[in-house]
Amino acid sequence: MKRLRNVKIVATLGPASSDYETIRALFEAGADVFRLNMSHGTHEETRARHAIIREVEREMERPICILADLQGPKLRVGTFARGEEDLEDGQTFRVDLDPAEGDAQRVCLPHPEIFQALEPGVALLVNDGKIRLTVDRCGADFADCTVVAGGTISDRKGVNVPDVVLPLAALSAKDREDLEFVCNLGVDWLALSFVQRAEDVEEGRALAAGRAAILTKVEKPAAVTAYDSILAASDGIMVARGDLGVEMPVQDVPPIQKRLVRGARAAAKPVIVATQMLESMIDSPMPTRAEVSDVATAIYEGADAVMLSAESAAGSYPVEAVETMHNVAVSVERDPTYREVVEASRRVDRASVADAIVSAAREIAEATEIKAICCFTHSGTTAALVARERPQVPIIALTPLIGTARRLSLAWGIYCVLTGEVERFKMAVVSAARAARTHEFAEATDQIVVTAGIPFNVPGSTNILRVAPCDERLIFSGDPE
Repeated sequence: MKRLRNVKIVATLGPASSDYETIRALFEAGADVFRLNMSHGTHEETRARHAIIREVEREMERPICILADLQGPKLRVGTFARGEEDLEDGQTFRVDLDPAEGDAQRVCLPHPEIFQALEPGVALLVNDGKIRLTVDRCGADFADCTVVAGGTISDRKGVNVPDVVLPLAALSAKDREDLEFVCNLGVDWLALSFVQRAEDVEEGRALAAGRAAILTKVEKPAAVTAYDSILAASDGIMVARGDLGVEMPVQDVPPIQKRLVRGARAAAKPVIVATQMLESMIDSPMPTRAEVSDVATAIYEGADAVMLSAESAAGSYPVEAVETMHNVAVSVERDPTYREVVEASRRVDRASVADAIVSAAREIAEATEIKAICCFTHSGTTAALVARERPQVPIIALTPLIGTARRLSLAWGIYCVLTGEVERFKMAVVSAARAARTHEFAEATDQIVVTAGIPFNVPGSTNILRVAPCDERLIFSGDPE
């Protein structure tokens, strides 16, 4: 199925979208990637959803990408004797390691690692920041705080500590179990939560052991600060605006989003913009104008993908949410201003032959009547470099590896085609011409650009470019090889 857009759509599966009919409808409506949220559901439910996606993939004869999103460590307060208490602005409130039920003066915070990092002046945010505390005095097992923003605090509400790097591993025991399960299941991307440093990414990569590509969720201030090293250690990035908006001033999130997107794009690594994109569609068949504008902004910025969370997982209108996102993307990409913005934001340090080859491919395609850029790839590197250029013509990635095709389905503008192994560049050109015609990107009278690496099967070796006709007879007659 050819999409009429380049940006990809990630749809989260959940109670509202777990059956075959809905998952197929989501794909037909425009979903390119399905997200399995490991914070919810059992392993058996995840296995069943994975099997349905692969069934849809076989029937539609299109590679479908699956992203498993690990929960990460969850920091929560304990319980209250009365279930909840009201905290007033200016009052004192203690958090400690005492497991006794809480009251209006204190509650257990069963995370010794937090107390190791606390110091006076640090903020504690409870229940997505609705309640804000400032630490006045602290020790190894307690923190006396002033309530800066009061409200109702209740059992097991989440806690954020934005001002310090916590001595916590990004992967909890549950995450390690989930990671092994989904990697053995055969997911294509693994999203890591609670990342604070590049070492967290390397830990996840070591455990995945090449079974899935690593997508880092940037959701903490520490990750924003260490973004360059985290990006270098990652295969892709998710801008997780929900937690960023809790732990940082909300007015800082839009410029941070722009910087993260541009950084990932310059590194030729896919970047997803996520959280609250069409949130009103959880309960309404129509989004707000502000939400539509928000989705459009991410697309104008050059994001590889935009994501639906509860809208498709638990909402009343999952298919309509995907259709809405698809329609917004098509409209934005037809706007002449979109090309101006994308091209103005192109920032690439062309330091290799591969960089120069893909840049030349884009320039040739834009200066002539080229119908598509076709790239042979095993690892996905060549196709990712072409996608970084954001060309005006379609990108056809030809690969003999289904895993590569699935992973590339997350990247901007890439249409993946499975092909046989090739040993000679001429046969690669022939395969590219056939694919362009078969999938209706070009006709026999048209021309395409073909890029590849010689010798074949060596990742990152892109070193050859050819402008070729789509008529194979002309390919053979015009080349003495």
